Amino acid sequence: MKSSPHTITSLPPSPDQERHRRMIEYSIMMGVRLLCVVACIWVRGWWLIIPALGAVFLPYFAVVVANAARSQPSGSVERPGSIERYRGDE
Repeated sequence: MKSSPHTITSLPPSPDQERHRRMIEYSIMMGVRLLCVVACIWVRGWWLIIPALGAVFLPYFAVVVANAARSQPSGSVERPGSIERYRGDE
């Protein structure tokens, strides 16, 4: 019987695990954005530009980073296995 070059550890994460990872990353970035918005209240002078830019541009980067596909080190796996015809004792 021919062995597959992919092992179970080389399979991509399940959709639930992938969704959970993206939600965590997005939530962290939105937390940083919230801190930027709050910092805009207390920061004065030209330093106000830094939290203001963070508050404006972090939503875009949060979506891009959260939806970025993770690459597989051994190539992409289209399906975990295949059906092979049993040919008896060859």
